[in-house]
Amino acid sequence: MNIRSFVAAATLVLASTLSLAAAEYEVRMLNKGADGQTMVFEPEFLQIAVGDTVTFIASDKGHNAETIKGMFPEGGNEFKGKINEEISVTFNVEGAYGYKCAPHFAMAMVGLIVVGDNPANLDAITDARGPAKVKAKFSELAAMVGQ
Repeated sequence: MNIRSFVAAATLVLASTLSLAAAEYEVRMLNKGADGQTMVFEPEFLQIAVGDTVTFIASDKGHNAETIKGMFPEGGNEFKGKINEEISVTFNVEGAYGYKCAPHFAMAMVGLIVVGDNPANLDAITDARGPAKVKAKFSELAAMVGQ
């Protein structure tokens, strides 16, 4: 085996190992959740690893998923899904990501994804600006980190 073949084989093994380690999650956008609350993401909190992918599924019409300005880590994924459309996001930067359904933000249709174990920007989530319901929801979600 020449050196080129060895390097190619090693790269292929490493790439396949990394892709096997990444997990995939689904978050559903709903008019009514399992607990009876209206306008929710289910689940509304995820703690995942770097490289994992989250797919936001438009289970009910009239929803989208998008990051909230200032509520994701520097260099992190900013995303904005279209109304009634599924969007998949791979998270490659550790930190806390606050997201919302734009049409139902005032109703506190928000969620939190924490990538890694120690999000350096968690205070951006707990210091959220916006309607009182949104601030209360983010305080509740931030308390779940590490549990």
